[in-house]
Amino acid sequence: MSGAVSNKPEEFIPPPAGEFLGHPKALWNLFGSEFWERFMYYGMRAMLAVHVAAAFFSHLGPGADAQASVTYGGFTSLVYMTGILGGYVADRILGYQRSIMLGGVLMAIGSYMLMAPDLTTFVMGLAVIVVGNGLFKPNISTLVGKLYAPGDARRDSGFTIFYMGINAGALVAPIVCSAWIGANYGYRWGFFAAGTGMLLGLVVFQALKAWLGHVGTAPVGREGMGNVAKVFVGALLLAVPAYFLLDMGWQNAFAERFAADGITGMLLRNLGILGMLLVLMMVGLAAYFITSGVRSGEKQQLHRYIAMLILFAANILFWALFEQAGSSLNFLARDFVDMPTIFGTTLHFTIFQSVNPVFIILLAPFFAAMWVKLDKADWNPSIPRKFAFGLAGAAIGFYILVFAIEQMANETGRISWVWLTLTYLVHTMGELCLSPIGLAMVTKLARPKETGLAMGGWFLSIAMANYVAGLLAAEASGGGEAGTLAQYANVFDSMFLIGIVIAVLFFLAAPLINKLMHGVK
Repeated sequence: MSGAVSNKPEEFIPPPAGEFLGHPKALWNLFGSEFWERFMYYGMRAMLAVHVAAAFFSHLGPGADAQASVTYGGFTSLVYMTGILGGYVADRILGYQRSIMLGGVLMAIGSYMLMAPDLTTFVMGLAVIVVGNGLFKPNISTLVGKLYAPGDARRDSGFTIFYMGINAGALVAPIVCSAWIGANYGYRWGFFAAGTGMLLGLVVFQALKAWLGHVGTAPVGREGMGNVAKVFVGALLLAVPAYFLLDMGWQNAFAERFAADGITGMLLRNLGILGMLLVLMMVGLAAYFITSGVRSGEKQQLHRYIAMLILFAANILFWALFEQAGSSLNFLARDFVDMPTIFGTTLHFTIFQSVNPVFIILLAPFFAAMWVKLDKADWNPSIPRKFAFGLAGAAIGFYILVFAIEQMANETGRISWVWLTLTYLVHTMGELCLSPIGLAMVTKLARPKETGLAMGGWFLSIAMANYVAGLLAAEASGGGEAGTLAQYANVFDSMFLIGIVIAVLFFLAAPLINKLMHGVK
């Protein structure tokens, strides 16, 4: 994402000589660093909503889960909003190596702040993680691409290896941080473990930094530590508005004081300031691309931008459904799912946060091979049809839960862990139909000089989706009332119906969308 901030051609700087398993040694440095960074993020995320509900909103009684879901959705949406700024900092000020180190330090600090017993320090810790993630996550991915010369056939394979590092970290983290440490010693110590994992990632990165050589070093004239200090101070300052966007108490008070009546007040009370900001940004982005397409004087480009915006809409719906994993599905597992017992030990409900990466690791090679075989047989679905399959997978996953709740609940009002596992399986299959191709497709639809903005728009759509996911999760977990199995079934049934209807419409509209894309595949 970040590498597209500047459209100036760059001279390829090769990493130092030396390979391991056919790839530059530096790839394995980035693999290890990303493993631990994802360990930190997914370890923290696995217990975030349930900890917030229990530690800070228990006084709300039945409304604790709903309030925690909104906080969770706000945090995960902000995580996707800061990548553009992080890419700019790496491109123009610090370089990729130093941006990664500084971002990792900030995320470790933020993780340790989550151990605080007061809500103010906790939310500020989330804000610091948001800013640190913006410096780390997009830039380490960009650094992987910089290891390979243009046209190097190993590039896709290198990203596949790197992607496995992401999923390996996401698999191990919930087991260690939440299901083991958090469940037995308290979630605060789970956050401590997550932060320590981030520090291990920085140790790996720094210890093996020589493998990178001059790849991703500071721009000419920006080598001094003074720039690091300035960015650090700027990051801390940026954490302040991030804090207020996450603090629902402050937002509610603002809405009541300054916009109690009328449409503005209604939107503020229902969406919050962050939600309104995301809506305005999405509308502004859509207006910009439509205007740009018109001004280009090329009807073909205008059509491509319309197709891209349609992809954005599908992406929002998919991730709004998929990202129930850390909130409503986590609360459902906690309260209404019978967990399996292995060797006399009943597994902790947060173990489900490791199910998706397990299925990704198992199924990704199969899907990659399947698309190739279908293409050779001239049966490969078009990109819009793959999006439709992804949306259908997200929707059908919730129907599985509705069926289980209505037909298979036992006498104690609980369902088997098998049903939730099946939901994660179908959701993962949907993800593999949509996610791997989405970002690449969007960048192909944009004009070269607007690729950076288009990539930022894609991640902005994911930010919007995560925020909507928080609102949906709040409703599913009770919406301020006592969360019941029937309430989950009602909301999940609505998610299924909306998702499957949009999936069918998208499937039927695929030929029109393909026509708008003018040959882009």
